[in-house]
Amino acid sequence: MSEAPRLRFDRHELAGAFGDIGTDLPLLIALVATCGLDAASVCIVFGGMQIATGMLYGMPMPVQPLKAMATIMLAKHLSAGTLAGGGLVIGVVMLLLAVTGLLDWLARVIPREVVRGIQLGLGLTLATLALKNYAAADGIPGYLLATVALVLLLVLRKQHRIPAPLVVIALGAVYALLRHHGPATFGDSFGLRLPSFRVPTTEELTQGALLLALPQLPLSLGNSVIATSQTAHDLFPNRPVSVRKIGFTYAAMNLIAPWFGGVPVCHGCGGLVGFYGFGARTGGAAVLYGSMYLVLGLLFAPGFTHVVHVFPMPVLGVVLLFEAIALMTLVGDVARERGALWIALLVASAVIALPYGYLVGLVIGTLLASAMRRGWVLPQAAGRPPEA
Repeated sequence: MSEAPRLRFDRHELAGAFGDIGTDLPLLIALVATCGLDAASVCIVFGGMQIATGMLYGMPMPVQPLKAMATIMLAKHLSAGTLAGGGLVIGVVMLLLAVTGLLDWLARVIPREVVRGIQLGLGLTLATLALKNYAAADGIPGYLLATVALVLLLVLRKQHRIPAPLVVIALGAVYALLRHHGPATFGDSFGLRLPSFRVPTTEELTQGALLLALPQLPLSLGNSVIATSQTAHDLFPNRPVSVRKIGFTYAAMNLIAPWFGGVPVCHGCGGLVGFYGFGARTGGAAVLYGSMYLVLGLLFAPGFTHVVHVFPMPVLGVVLLFEAIALMTLVGDVARERGALWIALLVASAVIALPYGYLVGLVIGTLLASAMRRGWVLPQAAGRPPEA
C-alpha cells in the first residue's frame, strides 16, 4: 500500500479548510476591534503559522488563537504589548517543558477537573462579556441583528457545507459596510501591507506573564498538547504525533509571532476534529486556510481594518456567546464524579471572583484533588466517592 500523501489540494481539502474558521475568525476580529491590534500583522502571521504547520505535520493540524489569553484581553482591554509579552513568556515556558520532558509529568499532576474548572470560568467570563458589553451595543437595530444571527447559528449549526459562524460573520460585515460606509469603502480596501515589528517592554512581559500566560498554561497543557496528541492518534493511527513535538511547535510559534504583531497561538483538538469533519485528511487544508489569511493581510488589510472597526458588536456577541457555551459544556465529562465536579466549580468560582483567580484555582484545585485521591479529605466533604 502506498504511503498516504502529506499534502493534497482538492475539493475535500478546500472544504476541510473551513472547519475551524468559526472559532478563529470571531476571536481575531474581536481582538483587532477591541484591543488595538494591527489587522495586517494579525492576519499575515496567523496565516503563515497555518501554512508552516500544515507543511510540517502533513495532516490538518490546526493553529488557533489562545482562548484564555483572548478572553482575558477582551474582558480587561489589555494592550497589544501585553499580549505580545504573554505570548513570548508562554513560548519560553512551553519550550522548557518540552526540552526537559516535563510535559507528561505536568499532565499527570494537573487533574482534568481543574482544567475543566478553568474552562468553565473562562466560558462564564466570556458569556458575561458577550451579553453585557456586546449584545446591547447598537440599540434596537443591534438587538434585531443579534436575533437574526442567533437564528442563523441555530438553524445552520448541524449542516457542514458552509460553517454557520462564517455566514453570521459575513452578515455582520455586510451590515457594517452598508450602515457605516457603503460600497464606496471597497475603493480603499486594497494595498500592500507587511507585519509591524514589536518589542514588548519589561512591564509588558511581566503583566503578560501574570495576567495572560499563567492562566493559559493549564488549558494549553490539557487541550492544546495532551488532548491534541490523543486526537491525532485517534484520527490518524498510523501517523502518531508525540506530546513533545506538539510542545516544540507550540513554543516555536509563540517565540516568533509576538515579535511581528501576531496573536499568540496553539494547536487544538477541537480544530483538528473540525478540519477532519469537513473532509480534510492532509496538511493541504491548513495550507489553503492559511493562504486565505495571508492574502487578506498582505493585500486587503485596509478594507479588513475598516470593517473590523465598525463591525456590529451584537453579532460578535452572539458568536462569542456560542464560543462561551462550547467552553462551558466541556465540564460535562467530570459531572458524573461528584467530587471532581465540586472541584471544577470551585476552580471556576476562583477564576471569576478572585484576583489572579486562575493561579489560585489551579493551585487549590490541584492540591484538593491530590488530597482527595490520597484520602486526606473525607469523601463526604466533596460528595460521593467515585465508583471503583
